[in-house]
Amino acid sequence: MRIVREVAHPQCKITIFSWNQKYLIKLEKGPFEQTFKVSELDILEQELDEILNEAFINEALNRFDDMFTSLQKHTP
Repeated sequence: MRIVREVAHPQCKITIFSWNQKYLIKLEKGPFEQTFKVSELDILEQELDEILNEAFINEALNRFDDMFTSLQKHTP
């Protein structure tokens, strides 16, 4: 697995990897992470920015909030 690049964002860490002919888009915030796999055959590396638009990142940030809420609800 190799790091293709890191994308600067103030609210989460975004890293793009290349592995097994797929791009892995990994978003991390605190103890939580989300990973999206996209085939390298379906998208060019330059097109990854089209995926990482404001709407996509905002949805991921909302999902982090849901993950936090879920964990808090089910832990003592």
